[in-house]
Order: sequence, then C-alpha cells, then structure tokens
Amino acid sequence: MADRQDNRPDRAAAEAAVRTLLAWIGEDPERPGLRKTPARFLGSYADWFAGYGMDPRELLGSSFQKPDRYRRMVTLTGIDFESHCEHHVAPMIGRVHLAYVPDQRLAGISKLVRVVEAYTRRLQVQERLTAEIADCIDEVLKPRGLAVVVKARHHCMTTRGVRRPGVAMLTTELRGVLEQDTALREEFLALTRD
Repeated sequence: MADRQDNRPDRAAAEAAVRTLLAWIGEDPERPGLRKTPARFLGSYADWFAGYGMDPRELLGSSFQKPDRYRRMVTLTGIDFESHCEHHVAPMIGRVHLAYVPDQRLAGISKLVRVVEAYTRRLQVQERLTAEIADCIDEVLKPRGLAVVVKARHHCMTTRGVRRPGVAMLTTELRGVLEQDTALREEFLALTRD
C-alpha cells in the first residue's frame, strides 16, 4: 500500500492529466466552468479511493472482545457501498451482507463496516471484493464460520457497453460452519434477501 502512495505523481501532474482528458473529449479546460474541475476531480478521487490509505486488518484488529457465552451467528445486513470497477473506473453501487460465528473473538459492528469501506473505496472487481472482505474477517477474527454476500449494479454495464439497467451481480463467499451447516447457511441467506 505504501509503495503505491510513494510512487504517486505530484498534484500539478495529476491536474494536468485531467486537463488533458478534458481536451481529449472535446472540451476547453480553460473555459470558466471547467477551470477548477481538475482540482475538484482530484478531491473526488481522494474521497472515492480513500481505501488505499486504510489497513482493513488493522481496523478490525483493534476491536477484539471475548465472546463470553455467545456462540451464535453475528449478522450485519444492508451495508450500502459505492465502489468503482477497475476496468472502466465506472461506479459499482451495491450492498454487502455478512455474518460470522465467533470462536474466540467478537468485533465491534462499526469495525466490520469499516472493513467493507476500506475494500470498496478502491478500484475493484466484485469477485475479489467479496473474497477480500471474507479473507480479512477470517484471518483476524478466526471465526468458526463466515459468510459474505455482495450484490451490486455495475455502471460499466448499465450506462455504457450493453446498456442493461436493472441487472445486478451477486457474489458469495461461505466458509467453515456457514458453508457446512445447511440450516445455519439458510438462516443467513433468509436474513439477507433483499
């Protein structure tokens, strides 16, 4: 992560690149309405891609609690997100549902949401996003089982190319008891149906 940050061009070079793109589409980057666009563009990118500056494992690792007597599934539903596909840098807008069955550790629910945010605020493909969230929870919390479901609409397909609005992609990652125990898996899936 740090290597990406260290090799970044300076702000002036990035703003010049935006001006070049504006000229490439046929605009005049110097017209009054566009003069501040390069700076605004960089501000938007800093916000949209803030996940590169976050360490999801560190975010999750700081919230351990012993589960005491609680051994049932912990489920978070409806974690809305906005990301961007790495192929076209087009918006990917969706929702994450996740669950884990604790063994030795519990996580604060806001920490789990921050893990999702850290991965979605990067250039992504949905399959990798789903696996990265699951990997992080699995490696840090070491639960008896976990599940991650991601459902998203990809603007690279709905606003360009085949132009099919309304199509959503669904990806899942199931591990441990949530993969093996049919009743537990069905309980989770029933809780996450939109």
